[in-house]
Amino acid sequence: MCIGQVGNLLPHVTLSANLAQHLMPAWGLSAAEGGLMASGYAFGYMLAVPLLTTLTDRIDARLVLLCGSVFSGLATVAFGIFARGFWSGAAIWSLAGLGFAGAYMPGLKALTDRLPAGDTSRAVTLYTSSFSVGVGLSFLVAQIIADRWGWRTAFVVTGFGPVAMVVACLLMQAQRPVPKVGRLLDFAPVFANREALGYIFGYGAHCFELYGIRTWLVGFWTFVIAHQGAPSWLSPVAMSFCFAVISMPASILGNEAALKFGRHRTITIVMLASACVAIIIGLNATAPAWVLALLLMIYGLTVPADSGALTAGMSAAAVSEHRGATLALHSTVGFGLSALGAWGTGAALDAAGGPESATGWRLVFAVLASGILLGPLAFALGADGALGKAAIVRAEAPT
Repeated sequence: MCIGQVGNLLPHVTLSANLAQHLMPAWGLSAAEGGLMASGYAFGYMLAVPLLTTLTDRIDARLVLLCGSVFSGLATVAFGIFARGFWSGAAIWSLAGLGFAGAYMPGLKALTDRLPAGDTSRAVTLYTSSFSVGVGLSFLVAQIIADRWGWRTAFVVTGFGPVAMVVACLLMQAQRPVPKVGRLLDFAPVFANREALGYIFGYGAHCFELYGIRTWLVGFWTFVIAHQGAPSWLSPVAMSFCFAVISMPASILGNEAALKFGRHRTITIVMLASACVAIIIGLNATAPAWVLALLLMIYGLTVPADSGALTAGMSAAAVSEHRGATLALHSTVGFGLSALGAWGTGAALDAAGGPESATGWRLVFAVLASGILLGPLAFALGADGALGKAAIVRAEAPT
């Protein structure tokens, strides 16, 4: 499943990897337009994920995963062949995100449905953290191919990545969920679960920051090279790949810390640390390249360190018969705020002078810091819900 997910993620940041260097110059896009086009992926995901993920409470998640993977790959190939500007690019990239809505959380559901009973947090964390490996390879492959054979070829090639998950689905045993009656899109039980809601809204703050920096990482490092210079081995390709790949150990270690010290405490500390690092990068946007490279690697550790713990916490807090609906709301909130993060940072960049302005990049990192600082507020809701649930259990316990 983890290998299949890496394949599904090969198209994931193909647009972001080529946005600043290829697509914006070719189509004459502003940063806000570029960010809005990139956010189309998250927007399409957000629209489709409630239906596709809650559907896994009724049919085998493997079938949703298989169809979503195929659709995502075909849409990515279509972008490389048919996209001709902002509107066509945004429309096709939104379809790719719609396909990925059937590939990520339904994949997690297919995995958890086949795991033995008990604490599955490590398996969930391994699956979610392999996301980072897939994104790293997406950055690497998309930029290398685009530099040699053009950005259209990059989209076509990365569009074949989901074949890996198609193979995984075909090798997976069929498993039907327990039959369920009632409305398909019934989120009332999820909204009643305040502990799960805390993790869901915390995940939204995490996604805002994560998608914002992934959208503009290559653009920021291109600015650094143009104004401060950097060694040839510190290219945008190398920087974006390293930034993404170190996310996997960061996510795993973050979850291990959460298991030892408590999820709420660990996630809150990570979010506060990430906001501090973002502010420091923004204030030092004109510092020497080696300083910014070091700060970005630290940021590459803090941004994803809460991811596995957030998703594992949500999964553990979910009521088993509503797990599909809980996963759907988790993804809807997360990718909805991902879309806002991509567009909001682009709009901030335009408002403060554009991609060639240090002031613009300072504002981008300030926006990222503001977004993640909303995360700890979400845990006030989740902590209250968890405490309330514990109080009810104690009150009802026999004496």
